[in-house]
Amino acid sequence: MPLVRIDHSDARTNSAEIAGAIHEAIVAVYGIPVRDRFQVITSRGAATIVAEDAGLGFDRTDPVIIQIFTQRGRTDEAKQALYAEIATRLGAVGVAPEDVFIGYVENGPQDWSFGFGRAQYLTGELAVPAAPVSV
Repeated sequence: MPLVRIDHSDARTNSAEIAGAIHEAIVAVYGIPVRDRFQVITSRGAATIVAEDAGLGFDRTDPVIIQIFTQRGRTDEAKQALYAEIATRLGAVGVAPEDVFIGYVENGPQDWSFGFGRAQYLTGELAVPAAPVSV
């Protein structure tokens, strides 16, 4: 059950396509159910997004910042496959690969509440997701 935050400039007018491409990549690589979708999408002024060169020798023109919050346990290979799939699918909706910036944050079942002020994984109201599939 990843929670995904997506920030992009208001010059991009295809928020739904961007969000859909990211979700489809997560479903394809991690095998989560299609309706296991939690996304916060923010369109903002370009000046409010700063994503400069990290020493890799390329420039971004209109970055899409993606933060993925999910349960720990996936392999480095699975994460790398996810990053590649996200970049590929975003490319299909007009986002250049150099403009895809992903931050990945892992946590445990005690770190989630789906409502009512309860940690449903801990109370047993939701089953803790099965061991992640390796890629």
